[in-house]
Amino acid sequence: MITLHRLGHAEHELHINPDLIVSIEANPDTVITLANGSKLVVAENPAQVAAEVRDYRVDVLAGALRLRRDGAAEQLAEAPPTLRLAAPEPGH
Repeated sequence: MITLHRLGHAEHELHINPDLIVSIEANPDTVITLANGSKLVVAENPAQVAAEVRDYRVDVLAGALRLRRDGAAEQLAEAPPTLRLAAPEPGH
């Protein structure tokens, strides 16, 4: 979730799922249109909203990469030792 503020209510935080944002317009106030058609007027300008969405996505991807890296390390640590087969001797 990203945290924004409704226009005129700067003291109250508004938490929005950035995956539901369809568009961000400035006319002159910033209007966010959600996937369900709802419109929200927020105090932040469109560049600030876009930066919040970008930061959110960076955090999500960084977390996924960290889990993947840590999971791969755990799999290597837990893997049973591999059995190496010797190449057959020539003529056998």
